[in-house]
Amino acid sequence: MPSSNALLQPAKPVGIVGYGAYVPRYRLLSKEVARIWAGGRSGGLPIKEKAVPGLDEDVVTMSIEAARNAMKRAGVDPAEIRAVWVGSESNPYAVKPTSTIVAEAIGAVPNTQAADWEFACKAGTEALVAAMALVGSNMAHYAMAIGMDTAQGKPGDALEYTAAAGGAAYIVGPAEESLAVIEASYSYVTDTPDFWRREGQKYPEHGQRFTGEPAYFKHITEAAKFLMEANGTTAKDYNWAIFHQPNTKFPQRVASMLGFTPEQTEPGLLAPVIGNTYAGAALIGLTSTLDIAQPGDRILLVSFGSGAGSDAFDIHVTERLLERRELATKTQDYIARRTEIDYATYARYRGKIAMK
Repeated sequence: MPSSNALLQPAKPVGIVGYGAYVPRYRLLSKEVARIWAGGRSGGLPIKEKAVPGLDEDVVTMSIEAARNAMKRAGVDPAEIRAVWVGSESNPYAVKPTSTIVAEAIGAVPNTQAADWEFACKAGTEALVAAMALVGSNMAHYAMAIGMDTAQGKPGDALEYTAAAGGAAYIVGPAEESLAVIEASYSYVTDTPDFWRREGQKYPEHGQRFTGEPAYFKHITEAAKFLMEANGTTAKDYNWAIFHQPNTKFPQRVASMLGFTPEQTEPGLLAPVIGNTYAGAALIGLTSTLDIAQPGDRILLVSFGSGAGSDAFDIHVTERLLERRELATKTQDYIARRTEIDYATYARYRGKIAMK
């Protein structure tokens, strides 16, 4: 077991003072993908449908929407936000930060720190840990962390059924102002190459079953177990748990391995209805959970990023959540707002048809 100083706890108590989600309107049904690539055979598909960005949507526009929702709930002056960090693996520019555009759009410039974060599907929680450190060290009063993606898979690949669009934004601030206090975090990382995309390669590759073991399950269980052991807790001490959701089965299985019930994970399990939003997957699951959580509730959040690593968080809900969560669009409202598209429209929207 790692030493106790492996636990990441800020010197000053911090928490979430504002949060917001965004999910694009368009939906591609898994059976529509199966119609094109599997002769219509859709039995046992882990995802019912996935969210697809429109022609005018990308990581920048979606991050701005989520950030504005977080700002509404936080009720803070954007000029007081000293960092705007965006975690993603599908930024619209190869050379030009997404974070500066988002910071400009929400009015946080020029006196702020901005950067884009990368670590596959845990890029968003990676930014969240950094925001905890910045605020917890008194270098900033508020910092914003975003996890957002418009991820896609190679035509006909298994990822095409699941790789979706959406994510969430969080404003971290002092614990006394928080809707939910982040008690502690722990990160578990190894060099496990289960998923990758080389420079110039259009679509990512994955290690098939290798992505489950020793990647996903090993990292999530190790991160969760250490955090709970360090805090003297078990699954029964938490009201809710959110795990990274590349599909439906993986988070359900890892929850069972750690002793959590389906009822504890249900509010945050969004993969069946919007797909795997990659850097936003764990974070948007937390927004859905905060939308229904009650003061005093305890939440375990564990992300996973291929390559590979996990960030685990122990979170306590405060009374302030009830006052603030109605001030912005809830995650389930975005999910309910849907327009089905066919595969041809999806291929057009995602640029899968090369014109030159």
